[in-house]
Formats: sequence, structure tokens, C-alpha cells
Amino acid sequence: MSTASEQLPPNPDPLLNVPITPELVEKHGLTPKEYEMIKEIIGREPNLTELGVFSVMWSEHCSYKNSRPLLKTFPTQKADSDSPNQVLIKAGEENAGVIDIGDGWAICFKIESHNHPSAVEPFEGAATGVGGIIRDIFTMGARPVLLTNSLRFGDLSSAQSKRLFRGVVHGISHYGNCIGIPNVGGDVYFDECYEGNPLVNALCLGILRHDQIKRGAATGVGNPVYYVGPPTGRDGLGGASFASRELSEESAADRPAVQKGDPFMEKLLIEACLEMMAVDGLVVGIQDMGAAGLTCSTCETAGRGGSGIEIELDKVPQRETGMNSYEIMLSESQERMLVIVKKGREKELEAIFEKWDLHAVEIGTVTEGEDMVVNQHGKPVVKLPAAKLADEAPVYEREAKEPAYMAECRAWTSAMLPTPDKAMLESALGKLLSHPTIASKRWIYQQYDHMVMTGTVIEPGSDAAIVRLRLGKDTEKRIAIANDCNNRFCWADPYVGAKIAMAECVRNLACSGARALAMTNNLNFGNPNKPESFYMLKEGVRGLAEACRAFDLPVVGGNVSLYNENVNQKIDPTPVVSLAGIVDAPEHVTTQTVKGAGEMLVLLGGCPHELGGSYYLKVMHGLKTGAAPAVDLEAEKRLAACILSQIGAGRIKAAHDLSEGGLLTAVAEMLFAPGKTFGAKLDLASMADKAGRLDELLYGESQGRVLLSVSSNKVESVLDAATDAGIPAVVIGEVQEEPTLSCKAEDTLSWDVEALRTAWETSIEQVMAH
Repeated sequence: MSTASEQLPPNPDPLLNVPITPELVEKHGLTPKEYEMIKEIIGREPNLTELGVFSVMWSEHCSYKNSRPLLKTFPTQKADSDSPNQVLIKAGEENAGVIDIGDGWAICFKIESHNHPSAVEPFEGAATGVGGIIRDIFTMGARPVLLTNSLRFGDLSSAQSKRLFRGVVHGISHYGNCIGIPNVGGDVYFDECYEGNPLVNALCLGILRHDQIKRGAATGVGNPVYYVGPPTGRDGLGGASFASRELSEESAADRPAVQKGDPFMEKLLIEACLEMMAVDGLVVGIQDMGAAGLTCSTCETAGRGGSGIEIELDKVPQRETGMNSYEIMLSESQERMLVIVKKGREKELEAIFEKWDLHAVEIGTVTEGEDMVVNQHGKPVVKLPAAKLADEAPVYEREAKEPAYMAECRAWTSAMLPTPDKAMLESALGKLLSHPTIASKRWIYQQYDHMVMTGTVIEPGSDAAIVRLRLGKDTEKRIAIANDCNNRFCWADPYVGAKIAMAECVRNLACSGARALAMTNNLNFGNPNKPESFYMLKEGVRGLAEACRAFDLPVVGGNVSLYNENVNQKIDPTPVVSLAGIVDAPEHVTTQTVKGAGEMLVLLGGCPHELGGSYYLKVMHGLKTGAAPAVDLEAEKRLAACILSQIGAGRIKAAHDLSEGGLLTAVAEMLFAPGKTFGAKLDLASMADKAGRLDELLYGESQGRVLLSVSSNKVESVLDAATDAGIPAVVIGEVQEEPTLSCKAEDTLSWDVEALRTAWETSIEQVMAH
């Protein structure tokens, strides 16, 4: 049997006779040492196409060579093996993880980044990011039922940030709306650190029965390999490598690395693939042609199956003439899949795709051995060991060094600020509510169709989104989803900031009446070759892993996006956390806004006094400093459990966690009810007596706190339950009909809630109108 180490026969294609120089190796993002490893693996010099194949498969985007040791610290299954909702497909096993939700059903969800492409072509970069994550989900056999996004942009006063913001939102809405999957929300932050480096993280969640789970492995020697979907073009060439280096001025001219998407084609592909996978025994394995395109799908399926694979490029549908082997193998044209079919049943598959007017072309075969063999014009152009390509990329443990500024943050105290007067305390609330990070994201989600499929229960804008899934005559499930990550806390301390992101996401689900089930994450960081950037990544992962273990929430998949920096700056560490949860009964669904006058506002979690990293510091003092707020994961667990128990007991009208903007911001947001604006009368005098500063009390962003709106006749029961759980709880005020907010502290502060609401609702719209 031939092996990859054997010399390929002479090939007249001049592309394959290009000398492999050190400059060419460097251009492909490979180090001299990595090139020597390649030669050792295959026992010879690679040709140019083989070099390109190694380049994309050994890129950070595909191989996680700088992050893989860190990712192994994540728990991938629940520690309590007797608890419900066990993981059925663990992180790293397939395209996405799968977790049980009961009654023979499961959810499959994952988040992926498309940061670099969106910086270059915001519309296409964002649109194809949505398309790619949808394919990861239906490849598993799941029907996609919801989308969310986690987005980061520079300051909206910047023309560049506005252009990127507009293009990204347009791209997301275009793809999701056309394909008919509801986009139910997400999180959006604006900060100078993202100038020119937007983060576009797209999440998709799907539903499937346990017996519908599909694998991405090429098994069964002689089974045919099919290419399904539209033809291959030159768009997206080298996209995985492009996403594994810093952005530069040259990136603006690197438009071929950005793919072009067609949501209507993807809709056909979803339906054809789900119909095909429903035919018993027809599909042996299936894989999306995502990052690295045909290269990744062939070598990964062969590697998972412990087999070889042989394909013929002349059979690959091509929409451009004269494409060479390098272009076909590395193209990242969208909406394409690789399917391994049971031999003898080819006509069944072809009939299904003909019905949906899609290409289904047999391009190869599963073979004995371990090699990925690629032929063109009757001659082999690639012969490489599939498993080594997919699984044996070099792994690095980089140097980590704490940035010097972190010690300065820890040394900062609020005593360094001037004492605020009444005017400053009153003006701060309106300024915070109109900051784009805190302000209503109505301008964004009004562009999304979040009601398609008619299952959305909680629309964008509350602490978490909830969709209702009708799974049969007598079976319904309510699935909640939330995304979180405050970059300012992660900048001050990535370990603590990552734990905060996880804790806040758990709180958001609990405030919506949902139990958290599992986590997916998107690790957005800078260049790992720089010790300070790698320190951020290492500490961020440590914080997330610790929080996952504390909450017993397994990680079912995710994405690592490094090199998010340019010649001017790098982004703040942004480990985005996405949690899926389940609402156990329809009456447990809870929103963040009050329901009527006379309800009492109860603060759970006490009122520590911390201003470090807060938006108050940014908005009122132009500062980015201070230690990240302390977070107690055990207290967070008790808090979430207490909220869920009180929602289950029917005592909670509304619940809202305290995050950006602190206590008064959260109160104001609760008063902005749909179709009606309420007021409230607060009495914080006893807290003010104990507080060092009023601005800390009113606008500090200490963790582990939630506001509840409770009927007056149920307040004592809620307070007793909190006391039994060891959670500080106090009544801070009452909802009133008149839209005025008053707060008794050292002085009595007051605001017109209608004016606050107008500032909150229209802030982003006004900026984007110019």
C-alpha cells in the first residue's frame, strides 16, 4: 500500500512545481520549525497545495495550537452523574455539543467568531458567520431554532465604528431573516479597545431527538463521498489562515479571504440535509465545509473515522473556470457539505438533492489506511496523513506575564475621586442609560425577525431570551439563552472578569425563570505570542473553568479567536459566555420589567461598595481603572437557586440582575415596561449611612445582586426565603403609577422616568441617524 511519504509522480501543473522557499513558508503562517515537522511527517518536501493544506489545518483557527492545553481544563460533562440533562456529545468530539433536555429530546448549540472577516467586509463577514454556525448545528442532525449574537465595536462617535456596526447588523439580519430562523437577542458592547477590531460572535441552537444525532466520521471502506451544495469559487481563500494573524493595513486589501453567503441556498441545504439524515442508514457521516473548506472536511472526517479518503477535484462543482488544486482545496465558499453515504444507496441521496435543486456529486471514496489523497486531471496532487493533519498540529505553551497596569488598577481607590454633589449624582443616571452599551438595542433587534417560527416567548431586550418548542402533541419545551462578558472587568483582571461573565449569565437565566444546562464560549483575545496577551488568555480560561465547576455546568463546545489586534492596539480580553437553560413550567417564564403600581422592589445580595471598572467611572470621570468587583461563586449559586425557587412558588412579578450601571440603572430599566412607564419611590437612607460614598451605592457594579418586583402580600415570604438561603435581602422601594423616580439617600434625588426612557430608547438610533 502506498503512503504519504512516497514521492508524488511528476505533474505537469506548474503550480505543483513551485519551489518551497522560506519566504513562501512564512507567507503561509508557518514557522521554520513547523515546516521541518511537516517534512518529517510526510518524509519529503510538500508541494504548494500540500503546504496550503498544512497552513490552514495548522492555523490557530483550526488547530488551537496555542490554546488546546488550556481548553482541556474545561469540564465537558456534569460532575453529578445522577443529575438530569447529561451531555450526549462532548466538546471536541464533533462540530457541536449535544445535551439532553428530557423526554428523548436534546439541544445542540455552539458559538463561533467571524471577527477578522467582519473587520474587512462587515456585511459579508457577519452574514457568513451566521451561515457557518447554522451549518455546524444542522450537521449534527438538529433543526436550528434560534440565533443570538455577541457583538463588540469601537466608540460610536467614530465613523469607522458606525460603518462596521451598520454593516455587521445588516449582514446578520439579512442572513437570519432570509433563512427564517429567529434572532432572539444577545449582547452588544461599545469600547474604544475594539476600534477597527470588531468582535462578531454568532450562536445557533437546534433541537433533535437522541436517535437523530449524526457524526462527522468517514467509515466503511468503499463508501462513496459526496459533495453537496452550490459550486466552489475562489471566495474565502485562506480564510482560516487570515483569521490566525493580526489585522494590518494590508488586511483591507485581503478581500478574497472574506466569503460570500447565500441564505436562500442555505435554507435549501438545511431542508435537503435534514430530509437525507432522516432516511434510516443512508448517511454514514456528514461534515460542514467551513474553515479550510474541502481540506478540513476531508481530513477531519477521515481522521475521526480512522480511515483514509480519496477525492477527485475534477468532479467538484466549480463556478469559476481554470481553478487549480490549491484554490479548490482552500476555498471557503459557503453552503457546502461533505457527506459519506452507505454504498449502494447513492440514488436515494441524489434523488433528495435533485428534489431541492442542489448539487449532489460523488467526488471520492473512503479508503483503507490513513491518507487523504487528492487527485486532479488523473494525477495525485495531495497525499497526506489525514489524522496527523487534523489532530497532530504542534501545541505550544506560551510565556505568560501579567501586564504592569494591573497592579495600578489594584492600587486605585475611589477616595481618589472628588466627592459627588447632588447634581452629579442625578445627571449620572441619564448619561449611563444613554451610553450605547447600556442603552436599548432596539435599533439592532428591530432589524431582526425574532418572531419567525412563532415560538419566541421572551423577545430581545430582557435578561435572557426564551423560545417555546412544540415537539409533539403533548410535549413542549421552553429553552432560554443568554450571552455575557464585560470586557472592562476582564481587562482589570481576566481571571475574575471571566468568573463574573459566567456568574452574570447564570443570573440572567435565573431571572428569566430558567435553569442553566450547559455552556459554550468564544474566547476573543490578542496575539498569544505576546506574553501579556497569553497571560490574559490563560487567566481568562482559568476563571471560566473554575466557574463551570462551581456551577456544575459542562462546556459543550466553543471557539477560540486570537490575534484580535492591529498595529495600534489589541482588544480587551473578551471571553464571551453563552448559556442555554430550560424553563421547567410555562408559568415560570419571567421578564425584567415591573407589572403594576404597588409592587415592592426587593434587593437580593446586599450592596457592597465597588466602583472599579464601572461605567460610572467611564461616563462621569473618563477613567478605566480599579480592581474588578469581587465574585463569590458559592453565593451566586445560592442566589440563582433562591430566585428560581421563588419564581416556582409564584412570588415574583419581575426579576433583573444588576450589571452595567449599577443599582439605579437596574431600577430604571425595570420601570420601562412594554407600553407603559412606571415610577418608583426608593428609600436607601439606611444603606447610605453605611456606604462610604453615594456614587458607589448608586452606581457601583458589585456582583451577586438581583432586583425583584414582588406583590406586597408576598414580600415577607421572599425575605424569609432569602434569609434561609443565607442571602442578604432588603426592601428598597415601591413601584408607583406616576413616572417619577425618587431616591432618599443623604439627599432626595429625583428623575423624570419618561425622559430617562427616551434617552435610553433613542440613544443609538440618534447616533446612527447621522
